Amino acid sequence: MVGNYDLLSRRAGFNTALRHFRLATSLLEPVSKGANFADLVAAKLDEEAISRDQVRPLTSALLVDKFSYRTRSCNAPITIESASFITEALSDWTALQIVIAYEHPQAGLLLINPQNPQSWEPALPIICDELLVVYLDSIPGVDLSPETLERALGDVQSILAGRTVNHTDQRYRLPEGAKPRAVTPPKVTPSGTPPGSAKKPGGKKRITPRYSVVVTNELFHNGNVEAWKRIIASYRTTYPDLDVLIWYDNERINDINALFKWGKVKHGTPIMVSVAGEEIQDVSKLQRYLFEGASPRFEMFLKGGIDQPLELF
Repeated sequence: MVGNYDLLSRRAGFNTALRHFRLATSLLEPVSKGANFADLVAAKLDEEAISRDQVRPLTSALLVDKFSYRTRSCNAPITIESASFITEALSDWTALQIVIAYEHPQAGLLLINPQNPQSWEPALPIICDELLVVYLDSIPGVDLSPETLERALGDVQSILAGRTVNHTDQRYRLPEGAKPRAVTPPKVTPSGTPPGSAKKPGGKKRITPRYSVVVTNELFHNGNVEAWKRIIASYRTTYPDLDVLIWYDNERINDINALFKWGKVKHGTPIMVSVAGEEIQDVSKLQRYLFEGASPRFEMFLKGGIDQPLELF
């Protein structure tokens, strides 16, 4: 039986836990002064001061246990390709601090400050029915009632669904003349890492926009599917830390074989492709090969041994 403290029995485990505790402690003051937790975590990821697998326990420990944020989970009501409507709708909700957690199938847990347009970039597009969790609380110095906070959670969910929310009583705004408390950013050493923090692997992942690959074969048949599988396998052999994401008709395709249904994907139909990872490379070359793989010239990618990856990248 493994005990709860077995991790601490070795130096490496103890030091890992200690660094995590110090990091969590360093975030307490800026959050308590009004900084958005998602922005703080994004900055730490950019500095490589934390690894991505620390995001989930930090979110639970600080937002839920320490600061008692109200939470509500939901499936994305619609596909969110642009967040401009959301950021505009929430821009004057100055009495609230909002964080959205998005469980991305490839990149992992992404935290979004929905009032910050840049915070949305790594997450988009968010496909309909994918998991979102909204964390919400009033900013320091403002004491909104539990009923108001619960209503705000519902209103955020409505905005995520593309609906307009109007409040003539200005319930989510700071009182007239009041200003949010200024937040001093954490000190950073010249190396870009806060003092006492060790650099860790697992920086900020991003996702490219979705690129269209138009099918020029009469149908996207089994030969095209096999060509795409070999092209993507070659790409992932060269760049094992990158994922190739495929959408068809606004539906994420996890198994390329699902595209092979006779007559499903016809000539002139676009298949959408994007790449997720940290250091994204050769996307334009991938597009060109996938275009050829969706054309009558797909057979060029079927040469060679089945278990031997193509050297395309």
